[in-house]
Amino acid sequence: MQIEIEEVIAITPAVAEAFAELVRQLSSSARMPSKGELEEIVASPATIVLAARASEKIVGMLTLVVFRIPTGVRGIIEDVVVDEAYRGQGIAEALTREALARSGAAGAKTVDLTSRPSREAANRLYQRLGFQKRDSNVYRFSLGKEGQ
Repeated sequence: MQIEIEEVIAITPAVAEAFAELVRQLSSSARMPSKGELEEIVASPATIVLAARASEKIVGMLTLVVFRIPTGVRGIIEDVVVDEAYRGQGIAEALTREALARSGAAGAKTVDLTSRPSREAANRLYQRLGFQKRDSNVYRFSLGKEGQ
């Protein structure tokens, strides 16, 4: 199976539909962003949305955020998801490698991501790619309902 990784630069009806399906598979509690919110995400200079295509169908996605802070340029990978029918075929790896390459090209010193311990295959993938588990606490402050 041939997989192509591309940056999403426009939200077409087909892209919005694919993202809706992938977001449902990523999180049962997440609200699907509106077309306008998706357009805002792909238009942001700090955000790169990558999509994996197999036979013209979007079968995976990843969001990369690259930003400058006083200590350097950083990257964060978020919302990595591959359609359950296509898992185990290297798609998440291809998406992650592309995100790392783009982060490096943008001058990022580090790229962070988080992954629930229950996502064993994902955690093995990230470690195999060279991500190292950090001895750090992750804190979250909720400013309302998640996803809004």
